[in-house]
Amino acid sequence: MSDLAFGIDIGGSGIKGAPVDLVAGDYAEKRTRIPTPQPSTPQAVADVLAELVDGYHLPDDVPIGVAFPAPMQHGVVRSMANLDQSWTGVDLPALVQRTTGRHVVAVNDADAAGVGEVRYGAARDTEGVVLVATLGTGIGSALVIDGVLVPNTELGHLEIDGFDAESRAADSAREREDLSWEEWAERLQRYFGVVEDLLSPDLIVVGGGVSKHHEKYLPHLHLRAPIVPAQLRNAAGIVGAAALAAGR
Repeated sequence: MSDLAFGIDIGGSGIKGAPVDLVAGDYAEKRTRIPTPQPSTPQAVADVLAELVDGYHLPDDVPIGVAFPAPMQHGVVRSMANLDQSWTGVDLPALVQRTTGRHVVAVNDADAAGVGEVRYGAARDTEGVVLVATLGTGIGSALVIDGVLVPNTELGHLEIDGFDAESRAADSAREREDLSWEEWAERLQRYFGVVEDLLSPDLIVVGGGVSKHHEKYLPHLHLRAPIVPAQLRNAAGIVGAAALAAGR
């Protein structure tokens, strides 16, 4: 296993990447951001990824890990919401490998962030079942069992009380309905309570931009498992993807 890999986080507006020191679990050099091309077709995005990688002086054997905003099965994009619809059915690792000439691993962006938190962040050294939930426009989820990722859980789409869970409990619902932190915490309590009954996690980690305000809502939650804020913040996807690419 290498101690260096390149991590990339693809979003609807920007594509970010950096070499990652896999011993420290942090960027080895400053992160670079390039706007997502429009239209965001597969080859256009792959060309940006190659541009990102070529912006650093990396040995030829440094692998690439990609955090991608869609569910994937064995690297193949199953559906697409935030990028061009032509992504559906694309083998992402094969495309990026052809474009860059490097070994590539690609996973859902929430899964990548979850791996980052388990390897280097808030869930480091935690045994058993870890749930990492990212609260934003929707609810992303990553389930890691004894350090092994169970990919594509999509637990934000559980139906709870007749609603798609993220439509009621995501941070976007708090903003849209102008909920107080206490009111939103009630919805989070219902959501995490159902997930806890299903999975019995040993630790729950809450990420997403709203995690920086964790003291305003996490103390209102009463669950069997400890629930803590994420530590890696915006670096989690890049770091986690890089760790997976290096086989860690």
